[in-house]
Amino acid sequence: MMIAKPRAEAPEVIGRTSGPRAHHFRGSLGRYATGVAIVTFDGVTKRHGITVNSFTSVSMEPPLVLVSIARTTKAHDELAGRPFTVNILGAEQRQLAMHFAGVPGPEPRWVEGETAPRLSGVLAYFECKPWAEYDGGDHTLYLGEVVDFNYRNGDALAFANSTFTTIPESQLGMEDLL
Repeated sequence: MMIAKPRAEAPEVIGRTSGPRAHHFRGSLGRYATGVAIVTFDGVTKRHGITVNSFTSVSMEPPLVLVSIARTTKAHDELAGRPFTVNILGAEQRQLAMHFAGVPGPEPRWVEGETAPRLSGVLAYFECKPWAEYDGGDHTLYLGEVVDFNYRNGDALAFANSTFTTIPESQLGMEDLL
């Protein structure tokens, strides 16, 4: 696994986001609708899940995905170098997203994956072994090599403008076009 070295000092950037600009910057970013996922993994002493909306595919060969995890997240440091699963949530799984964002709720149902634990009934999952980690300012960018995956039909849970919403399942997905 490659770990990128942090920059010694960030270059000065015009329009840094601090104070009121940070709030406006976050609001501007919130206009971009995203899916909702939970990154799950086994930590040193317990199983963890982190709700994220920063997830993307990176490469088809090898199959790589990326998640961005805030350094302030309780489980951030334990994720380094560990296999993980990205669990894509269905529209009916808002309560699960909230649970792993720190709002108490029913205990999730876990599935023992081949590489890392995953959640039962999710819209899709990607089990990953660690590929690389990069400094991303107040986040760490974790790349994982996908070693197992699957999906089911259904509407997706999405997040935009600081609220959950639904992305309806299309009649014909990209996988049917290729």
